[in-house]
Amino acid sequence: MEKFDKQTREQYRTKVKEGFPDRIKVGDTFFIKKESMRYGENPGYPAAFYQEQGASGPNMSTLEILKEGTKGLSYINVGDMDLGQRLVRKLSSIYKDKKICALIKHEMPSGVALGDEPEEVYTKAWKCDPLSNFGSVDVFSYTVTEKLAEIIIEKGRVIEVVYAPDFTEKALEVLSTRKPLRIVKMGTSLYEPSMDNDTEFKRVAGGLLVQKRFDSRIVSGDQLEVVSKRKATADEIDAAVFNWNVACFTRSNAVVIGKKDKVHGIGSGQRSRIDAAEDAVRLSKRGYGPDQCVLASDAFMPFPDVVELAAKSGITAIVFPLGSVNDKLVIEKADELGLSMIATKSPDRTDSERCFLHR
Repeated sequence: MEKFDKQTREQYRTKVKEGFPDRIKVGDTFFIKKESMRYGENPGYPAAFYQEQGASGPNMSTLEILKEGTKGLSYINVGDMDLGQRLVRKLSSIYKDKKICALIKHEMPSGVALGDEPEEVYTKAWKCDPLSNFGSVDVFSYTVTEKLAEIIIEKGRVIEVVYAPDFTEKALEVLSTRKPLRIVKMGTSLYEPSMDNDTEFKRVAGGLLVQKRFDSRIVSGDQLEVVSKRKATADEIDAAVFNWNVACFTRSNAVVIGKKDKVHGIGSGQRSRIDAAEDAVRLSKRGYGPDQCVLASDAFMPFPDVVELAAKSGITAIVFPLGSVNDKLVIEKADELGLSMIATKSPDRTDSERCFLHR
């Protein structure tokens, strides 16, 4: 049995030889092979990372691998790094004076926080869901210092990649003591423009889906409208903006609950909205719990069930798009239960923003 265990573990460490071309063209855009991956989504299948020709700024085209670890970067690692960098960059554009940390697992956030102190921000993000953070890619908007590095490699934390704008020399020494850990530096500051063709491609059998990249317009309370009898507090509005933007980077159906400085629970990838909401509440109990949180729903609510669950769980406000035939029933239920309902539209607009993500 020991022999088989060793062979089984080895399949996850073995790099698969790939023979993909050095350059690929999609439409008018060229992509240049930058790195061979350890393997694809599953062991035994070849994979590679291509950077867009001419791309620049804080995106995957400019990443710099400082330490490959004992296994090297995988296909999933790069997907996690991309989602994490996009998320912390978006939050950094809203909260310019704050430090941001996002922990990513399988191209979904598992912990997100902001604040002033580097170590505190990371610890807050980790405590969102310590169980789900096993094997995470940890993405920072700020330099990793020696003190922070010591926390990152503490016993009990299993981390795949640390991805940050910079590292101190002492931090690199500390992180390098964790042999499997991959250390990757962002090529440029998060505050510089990210330049590429702003188009998303998704391969399907026999074809290709193409769309313009989504970018939420909800960056302040001015882009929101309270549609319930109870008006939202300033803290609830701040929490609505923060958690809505985390929901934008969470696989649909997505429900994110949290406060203005950190996520408390995430429900993602469910077929129904109530299932996503139940997951968010349940998972929040691994960390901070749902009490006094704001709930962000990435699309409208077809029934009042999410409102009822929110009220029962101690959630005080919901940020969501209008658009259901049952909007009136949903808002009436919130009025009955004393919740504030915040629509993803400014008072001068008729259309609410939705933020579906399927990756």
